[in-house]
Amino acid sequence: MMQGFDSLPIVRETFAEAADILGVDIWKMVNSGTAEQLGMTVNTQPVMLAAGVATYRAWLDQGGLSPEVMAGHSLGEYSALVAAGALSFADALSLVRLRAEAMQSAVAEGVGAMAAILGLDDDVVRDVCTEAAQAEVLEPVNFNSPGQVVIAGNKAAVERGMALAKEKGAKRALLLPVSVPSHCALMRPAAVQLAAYLESVTIHSPRISVLHNADVMAYSDPAQIRSALARQLYNPVRWVETICAMAAQGVTHSVECGPGKVLAGLNKRIDNSIQVYALTSVDAINEIKSVLAG
Repeated sequence: MMQGFDSLPIVRETFAEAADILGVDIWKMVNSGTAEQLGMTVNTQPVMLAAGVATYRAWLDQGGLSPEVMAGHSLGEYSALVAAGALSFADALSLVRLRAEAMQSAVAEGVGAMAAILGLDDDVVRDVCTEAAQAEVLEPVNFNSPGQVVIAGNKAAVERGMALAKEKGAKRALLLPVSVPSHCALMRPAAVQLAAYLESVTIHSPRISVLHNADVMAYSDPAQIRSALARQLYNPVRWVETICAMAAQGVTHSVECGPGKVLAGLNKRIDNSIQVYALTSVDAINEIKSVLAG
């Protein structure tokens, strides 16, 4: 996932720093670990945080411009807060590991599920969740782009929701390979644990504005940031609104920091007035720098 950055010492140094904090060689895990090992949320979350921070550090190390505003999709919110100076990398790693453990313990394996619903309006997906829940939990949890909404809750309810979505005209309904049903009411016990832990974590006012998933707001008060991070666990990721808010603030270019270019694809579908790029390699960094400099 980080092979495009092998030549940059700052990337390896960031992963080595994370390994020292976590007591796990996550660089080795990324490069030679099994899919099953990487798929465990207690591993996935610290690895993705390290990847996001390493990519952002690589961008700055190679002369990339500092952004005016940031946001992260779900776990990416922690990478954004590190990049903005609100959280130390060490504290963020400890936080996301605790977050992962709390999420995993909140719902027994096999009880929860998530599914992507493609091709339906947001309000139709909301209606599907209300109708298919049948006294269980089923909620829209990721508003990723127009026509792409992820639902989560009890596994049986998610399966009913997938079937009903197809009846209502969804192009596709895909069960996601995840171990926990993120951002729904089943995560409230995890949010309680996270909120308690956050009280012991030092949070600073961000040097760069960060829009939070739960309410599309930017905060300078550490107490409000703590609240937003806890609420994020059981509230939907409002990504469409986030990108629209950036556009309303005058953002003209967005750069995705982290492996892959999923968010760049989503952002393009949300508002094509924003030029989107993804830092997938050192070559990509140099290309994007040239575009922004011109």
